[in-house]
Amino acid sequence: MAFGKILKLSAISTALFLAGCGGGDIVISTGAGGTTPTTPTTPTTPTTPTSKCPSFAKEGAAVGGISKTICEVTGTLTADATFTSGIVWALSGKVQVGNDNANSATLTIEPGTTVFGKSGADFLVVARGSKISAVGSANAPIVFTSVNDMIGTANDASAGQWGGIVLLGKAPTNKCDAAALANCKIEAEGNAGPYGGDRPTDSSGILKFVQVKYAGYEVIKDNELNGVTFAGVGSGTVVDYLQVHNNSDDGVEFFGGNVDLKHLVLTGNRDDSLDWADGWTGRVQHVLIRHNQNNLEANRAIEADNQSSKFDATPVSKPRLSNVTIIGNAFTSAAADSEGILLRAGTAGEIYNTIITGPKGMGECFEIETPESVANANSGKIIFRNSIVSCPENFKSPKDASGNTLLDVAKWFAAQPGNSVADPLLGGYMPAATSPALGKGYNMQNFVDPWFDNTNYIGAFDGATDWTKGWTHGLHASNAALTACPTGTTEVASLTGKLNCEVKGTLTSNVALKAGADYVLNGKVTVGGDNTTSATLSIDPGVRIYGKSGSDYLVVARGSKIMAECSPTAPIVFTSLQDVIGSATRAGQWGGIVVLGNAPSNKCDQAATTCSIEAEGNAGPYGGYKADDNSGVIKYVQIRNAGYEVIKDNELNGLTLAGVGKGTVVDHVQIHKNLDDGLELFGGTVNVKYVVLTGNEDDSLDWTDGWNGKAQFLLVKHDAANTVTNRGIEADNQSTNFSATPLSEPTIANMTIIGNTFKSADMDSEGILLRAGTSAKLHNILVAGPKTDTGAMGECLEIESTQSQALAASAKLVMTHSVLGCPEPFKGTVSPTMTVKQWFEGQQGNKTAADQAAVLNGLYTIDTTAAKDMAAVDSFFTKTTFVGAMDAANDWTKGWTTGLGN
Repeated sequence: MAFGKILKLSAISTALFLAGCGGGDIVISTGAGGTTPTTPTTPTTPTTPTSKCPSFAKEGAAVGGISKTICEVTGTLTADATFTSGIVWALSGKVQVGNDNANSATLTIEPGTTVFGKSGADFLVVARGSKISAVGSANAPIVFTSVNDMIGTANDASAGQWGGIVLLGKAPTNKCDAAALANCKIEAEGNAGPYGGDRPTDSSGILKFVQVKYAGYEVIKDNELNGVTFAGVGSGTVVDYLQVHNNSDDGVEFFGGNVDLKHLVLTGNRDDSLDWADGWTGRVQHVLIRHNQNNLEANRAIEADNQSSKFDATPVSKPRLSNVTIIGNAFTSAAADSEGILLRAGTAGEIYNTIITGPKGMGECFEIETPESVANANSGKIIFRNSIVSCPENFKSPKDASGNTLLDVAKWFAAQPGNSVADPLLGGYMPAATSPALGKGYNMQNFVDPWFDNTNYIGAFDGATDWTKGWTHGLHASNAALTACPTGTTEVASLTGKLNCEVKGTLTSNVALKAGADYVLNGKVTVGGDNTTSATLSIDPGVRIYGKSGSDYLVVARGSKIMAECSPTAPIVFTSLQDVIGSATRAGQWGGIVVLGNAPSNKCDQAATTCSIEAEGNAGPYGGYKADDNSGVIKYVQIRNAGYEVIKDNELNGLTLAGVGKGTVVDHVQIHKNLDDGLELFGGTVNVKYVVLTGNEDDSLDWTDGWNGKAQFLLVKHDAANTVTNRGIEADNQSTNFSATPLSEPTIANMTIIGNTFKSADMDSEGILLRAGTSAKLHNILVAGPKTDTGAMGECLEIESTQSQALAASAKLVMTHSVLGCPEPFKGTVSPTMTVKQWFEGQQGNKTAADQAAVLNGLYTIDTTAAKDMAAVDSFFTKTTFVGAMDAANDWTKGWTTGLGN
């Protein structure tokens, strides 16, 4: 505002103040000629300003950042009321809809309306006999939240900033005498009011497309509210598309009643996400439960009781749940930790089509506790079928006071139809194309209850449709462009049509690359210092990161992490400037990614207590003695057009894993058109799964210096245009000491290598070269390549160096259940009396084929050679019926890769 206007407004304000104080007629002169007398006017009666709020509310004080009128509601609504979307509604204290079975009212809330609690003691109660009609839409959800969220100060760690929502109904609870249900009156938590009755079909209204965020305040001592409490709520109530986010107590809790729910999202809740007790017998389908991804406070995904003071009370809690996905975290404390499902205190229940999974550090996936619930499991009153469990600790069995096991929960689970302990292959929460969850679900609609939707998959999602989009909070990056670069990055001139944020130097604190911008690497960007000033680089799904020149590359130092976990529909892409601006691309247009860990390398003295080896490209030191070291997660990530020669004769690999430990997750990664190797592993114990290596100009997979990890499902495809390439696998122990320990000895299964006809004086397209003292366990491998009038692929298999040949001859280096379909299948010998051909053909399940067409249809295996059951070897591996990376029914590359034509 201009200074002259400020003075003028100040003078007017002073004049009005004096007039209001009885100072008589005020004359304001703004001219140069002095004061001009005016004729006094007759005073008028002041009018009271008209409130923009309805009669049941009062206009509240403005809140920073909110331009809409705020209407404050308090007390009890004894007549129908509507919260309109053009107003922001504030709860003040306990706001109740109707009195208990008296003065019944309906609270209607329009789509897109926001309701907030000003303080912890603010909460909403719908009394018995009254209703809420909160019907939002996917594009305009209704949001209940805190004032902190309204002004932008709520964050990932926020919870308990207001009360929550309580629905009180007249459906049965086993806390009432069954013979006197009509007069049932149980006091709800938080002094919310009475609930219970004899009407199982009672209706408390409708909640549809509703978010409840940052609630759970301790309204009375030791008594926090749940996000939404359903107390004696009947089946006439409709609940569909409901999210509870970051509640300090339970997400949703059911105290008796019969209410059903569909499309329920429970994220970041501090206690149990879904809790039932006191005879709840409702139904639930399509549920996502995800504990805080930064390992903040969490407890059980589901905690289930019958009645805490009378385990055999009737009606017994026995809900039916289907299509649930539970993802835990690594939170642990003396009082609680992140767990899956706990059934106890006499509860029964039916659980179908459910996934329970979580990272290292999570507690048990599934537990049954108390003799009464054990009896229910043994008698078929607890059902748990067509479900997948995959946790560090899958099961916990109950014991009596003497330590005797009452039920072997693992054995009980395995005996239920359709259950498995396997990796569900989730990208975030969405199953990958080859997830064992797809096509394995139980048909609830036909075989259990027509209320359920007909699904043929396990978990909450079918792998194609994400029903959480549009109306939920915290699951999806905003589609809107960022207005400012995230902390730790700097805005630079845009080359891509959206906000460009530069990442430069060493990151000594956590940095999150948010969706809505493109990110530019400037030079060597290092996450953390070497085992000091550790940091984490987090990257949102769908983010694109590019290097402007060859010398731009990313390094994750020892002790730091990269968290790049995406989904099949939104991979992270690391690429070159040329790619993002639509110019011609080629290999070597930027550097690549280097991850440095603290796991062993045979370049270190195994008797020493410290290790520090310099990585290629002056990336930094790696190596150590922590086999389970964790450098983070790289999942659903593309790395394109990298491999620049950052120093003379030293090109970077697309992805270098140097001394990286098995605590690191590398899963669904593609390296496309790299100038040097695609993926190279220098020692370490890291495991990799679902890796695509396409068009790389040196070796596709290269290991050395004592790598002892595991790998499954690897697809190597040399460029179809027959451009420069070398080996599908080039494997060493150590280049200067072939006998160094620990020996390079990975176990690799289900790999397809497809060569081309490139040939030069220095190299040509080949299959597998094992040399320099390496060992390996190779199973279900398929190598094939073309032969044309103008050229042919080189050898499929070669073993080189006395040390590696001796390992093969002594059966320490093995290759079984594998197929070679190359113009030149073999090269060399393994001993004076044994050729590589004889060695290969002498092992179980191996064969050669006439040509590539006999074993492959495009990328897919058509050869019928029996595969080795790798799941019987190690739980890391998935059992397959085919050799090679995939067959037509198991294409795990769909949706997230480039250059394969799928």
